[in-house]
Amino acid sequence: MTSSGVMADDPDQSLPTTRTVKVLLVDDQAIIGEALRRMLAGESDIQFYFCQDPVNAIEMANAVQPTVILQDLVMPEIEGLQLVRFFRANPSTKQTPMIVLSSKEEAATKAQAFALGANDYLVKLPDKLEVIARIRYHSEAYINLLERNEAYRRLEDSQRRLAAELSQASRYVQSLLPRRLQGEVQIDWRFVPSTSLGGDMFGYHWLDEENLALYLLDVSGHGVGSSLLAVSVNNLLASQSLPNTDFRDPGKVLERLNDIFPMEKQDDKYFTIWYGVFHRTKRTLIYSNAAHPAAILHTGPSADETTLHLLESEGFAAGMMDGTQYENRTVTLGSFARLLLFSDGVYEIELTDGSTWKFNQFVDFISSLSREESLGDRLLSEVKTLGGSEILADDYSIMEIWL
Repeated sequence: MTSSGVMADDPDQSLPTTRTVKVLLVDDQAIIGEALRRMLAGESDIQFYFCQDPVNAIEMANAVQPTVILQDLVMPEIEGLQLVRFFRANPSTKQTPMIVLSSKEEAATKAQAFALGANDYLVKLPDKLEVIARIRYHSEAYINLLERNEAYRRLEDSQRRLAAELSQASRYVQSLLPRRLQGEVQIDWRFVPSTSLGGDMFGYHWLDEENLALYLLDVSGHGVGSSLLAVSVNNLLASQSLPNTDFRDPGKVLERLNDIFPMEKQDDKYFTIWYGVFHRTKRTLIYSNAAHPAAILHTGPSADETTLHLLESEGFAAGMMDGTQYENRTVTLGSFARLLLFSDGVYEIELTDGSTWKFNQFVDFISSLSREESLGDRLLSEVKTLGGSEILADDYSIMEIWL
């Protein structure tokens, strides 16, 4: 009494096409097989398979994919407990419930069978009601296990696809970042999102032969929503697509961004931004700040003779308050000038002792380094050391600009 089945390499990776209970009996006595067949004959949801030759038991189990295996312990050619070992070593039956059948009740044999992986023990042949009850109990638990494993597998597949999509999106975001600049004006930067997609974005471009626009923004939150808003703002600035706006006027630029991106239309997200324009000939820097960390400027007649300026101004974050006006401030640069624009993730570091790196400590560290050499990797290494982790808690963005 056999039936064809579908081969399964691993039951954890496949589900029965229906919730049909499949019983495989392995017993060398045909009379036992016939007795069990008659017990189950009236059960429409139970399919019965009989293997009289234990040598073929593994092959048949692979084909049938039973939901429960009933196996005699006393058989020729293969000793019953050894066959239990074989079933548990076989990938497609390693978790299939097994009920061992014995002609007598022996505690030592029971203990050995359970130790090898059997799930149940019956003295053959038990009452019909008991046999059917145990078959249904073990089969239902196994089918639930397969369904759970399949759900986990699908979830893992979904997570892998999502991770791949986020990685692709992250590569796109990073492709929008500007090339490092060399020449009369030099610009270096570091960008490390705390997740696959962060809310930081920055850029710079010449508005004309004299004016260089510089900006860095930080959207509230993390993830896809924050990144999308950051990209949208960046695209408008990079393409100079704000209507009726003079991009040489930082305050007006911020006012237009505030009007276009109200937080109630951006899933309650807002952003801080520092925007400035450097005039090459006049050597002036005009800037405006929407609640962003103050930029750090060292300027003077030479790199060894500089004055520290914190470039901040008053104003709400963009998108928070309708009709906000942003003031312009201007600073005149000496022959040497180094400007640092950054997000708060660069200095708001929780130290290993639980305290926080203070802004003035951050400024002191910056000021202790050479003004002429890039601090990029040195600062990033210091931040990771202070926080005691290679993983950053917030997006890390910094632009280092020599004007």
